[in-house]
Order: sequence, then structure tokens, then C-alpha cells
Amino acid sequence: MIRFIHTADIHFGVENYGKIDQKTGLHTRLLDFHRALQECISYAIDQNVDFFLFCGDAYKTATPTPTQQKLLLASFLRLYKAQIPIVIITGNHDHPNSFGKAHALDIVGELPLNGFHVIHKPSRITLATKSGPINIIGIPWPTKTAYTLNHQTDQHNTIQEHLVGAIGTIIQSFAHEIDNSIPSILAGHLSVSSGVFSGSERRATYGQDPLFLPSQLAIEPLSYVALGHLHRHQIVNPTSAPPIVYAGSLERIDFGERNDPKGFCDVTIIDNQAQITFVPVNTRAFVQIEATFTEHTENQTEVIIEEIHKNNIADAIVKVIYHLPMGQKDRVDTKKIQEACVCAHYIAGIHAVKAIEQRERRTHAKLDMSMEKLLHEYYKQKNILPEKSAQLIQKILNLKQEFSPEN
Repeated sequence: MIRFIHTADIHFGVENYGKIDQKTGLHTRLLDFHRALQECISYAIDQNVDFFLFCGDAYKTATPTPTQQKLLLASFLRLYKAQIPIVIITGNHDHPNSFGKAHALDIVGELPLNGFHVIHKPSRITLATKSGPINIIGIPWPTKTAYTLNHQTDQHNTIQEHLVGAIGTIIQSFAHEIDNSIPSILAGHLSVSSGVFSGSERRATYGQDPLFLPSQLAIEPLSYVALGHLHRHQIVNPTSAPPIVYAGSLERIDFGERNDPKGFCDVTIIDNQAQITFVPVNTRAFVQIEATFTEHTENQTEVIIEEIHKNNIADAIVKVIYHLPMGQKDRVDTKKIQEACVCAHYIAGIHAVKAIEQRERRTHAKLDMSMEKLLHEYYKQKNILPEKSAQLIQKILNLKQEFSPEN
């Protein structure tokens, strides 16, 4: 029996929807992400797990600040002091765009300490734990840079297809080489074709990621496929084995994730079967408040305030959206809305959504149409006095004839 923690997507450096903490001088969102990671690590230490698996995207960018690096390294050193080995897979946010530059987690791998295993290229390791050895196939984010250095092509789709095919072949090769007498898992930072994106990552990665089929990852003799990259916790193939699992991000990135549970996976492998428990963490709430006005709404501001009072917004990140019907003026007092949200941690915005006025379809008028035909189309489109349109058209034609240059 081997037990481990599977987490990913810490994203130190995401600092939207926050402010500077007066006690520490740090951004409150950085403190939120750090607090969530500490909760995860404390759980791992309390449960005395065999190892800690982090599947990529430690930072928002490949150039983290010294403060962000200090917080992350101090967190991982807690695991080292507890004699819990750490396996780290590099993600797309950890990689620089330029060839030759160190990635954001290189420094961790250079530490002269036992127990830190940073996988920045496809590798297979046998990790020794207090409960026995385990095979780990590590697949970091597949970068296009490494491929284009050896292949001259400008076709984006071709690069993606070759990356997926090459990585799939590598995984198969590693799987054939491993010792079947001990447990084996695949750990990667990848996109699975049937995975569910959420929030801003849908816009940022759509059409950009190499997409892997579940059949390329869930292969024998693996007991578990641990992935990072998608921020929503999910088991991609719930009815088959081995399970392909995204732990999800530890904190919410934006309002697209406001309803997603956040946490990490406590995984136990017994007789090559994985038992998975999702452990939620305490995160800052994202509350989106919506109010819809009608043509008879008199006090728009009070309607919004009533909706605010229906929600627990204490220390939450709040966004207010109100819908205006067509033709109604915006009379919302934003200052009063801000006062009603004084207990919130941060107001992300107060936005009006105005109903789009539908424009009437114009008459199909053509230059070669006669006056009679133009008038007929006009009255038909406007539906003006349909029972008298023929009479009106005739009178207009008579007037035209009466005031023509010839007369």
C-alpha cells in the first residue's frame, strides 16, 4: 500500500481581485494561494503520506519574484523536514518561451538535498518511499520549442500532431520497461481531449494545447494517471481504469471557477488499484450577484442591495451584474452599492448589461424597382394600414404623376 498527495496549479503570482495586506506588505491573493498550499502540505505531514506529487504550474509566469520563490521553497522544505519525498512536474507556466533559459523550478532541482525530484523532460524514475518503491513516468508540458529546433515547419497543426504522437510513443515505451511487480503511475502536465476547462483557461488554451486521447494515457500497467493543467477537479474516465485525474487548482483564479470545489487528491494504491479521496481546502469565496430589472422597476439600486443581502459576502470577492431592459435608463447609484459591499474583501466590478435593441429589417429595395413596387414593399414591411395600402399607393402614384416635370 502506497499513499500520496496529488496536487497541481498553485499559480503563485496571480494577483487579480486583491490588494496589499497591511500586516505583511504582500498581495492578499498571493497570501490566499500560499494559505491553500500550506493547508495541503499540513495535511500531507499530518497523514504521514509516502510522497507528495505536484503536477506543474507552480507560478503564474516563468520569471517568479524572489518573494514568490521564497514562499514556495519554504513550503516544500516543510515536506523535506518531515522526510516526505517531493516529485515535481514542470508545467507550461513554469517554462520560458525562449530556448536555453532555465525554467522556474530549475533551482529546486539543483538543491543538494535528497527527496526533491524535478522532472523537466519525459523521464521514468523509481521512487523509494517508506512503504516501498513506486514507478513514476513523468511527462512535463510538451514545449513546441524543442520540437521546432529539430523540425522545420510552419504548420501549427502539424507541430501539435507530432508532439502528441511523440509523447504517446514515449509513454508506451516507458510503460513496457517498468517493473510490473511494483505500483506504477503516470504524472504529467497535459490536456486530455475529454477534459473540462473552466474560467479564463478556456479562452487562453483553446486551440493552443496538444490534446491527448484518454487511451494514450490510461494504459497498462499503470494504476493511476495524475495530471495538472486543467483547474477543475475531475476524473476524466470515471468508468474505466486506470483513472485519469485532474486534482484542479488549489485556489480560484477568476469568476469562471466560482462554483468549482477546490482541493487536492489523497490517493492510496492497494494491489495496483487506486482509491481516491478529494480533500477540499478553505478558499476565498467568489460571489457573483445578479439583478434583473423590469419596465416597472422604480428603485434600481434597492433591488441590487436586496440581492446583495441574500448572499454572504464577508471577505469574499464580489462582482455585481444588473440587467437593464430595452429602453430603460441606468439609474443605479454605484456609491451605495459599494457601501452595501463594505464587508467584502474586494469588489471586482459593478456592470450593467443592457438589452440589445433589435433593429427592424430594412425593406429589400433595389435600384431597378418601380415606384409602385418600392411602395408595396415599404408598406408590407412596416405593416402600416394593410387594408388601405393599395389605395395609398395609388394616391401617391397620382401625386407623382401630377407633379412630374412634364406636368
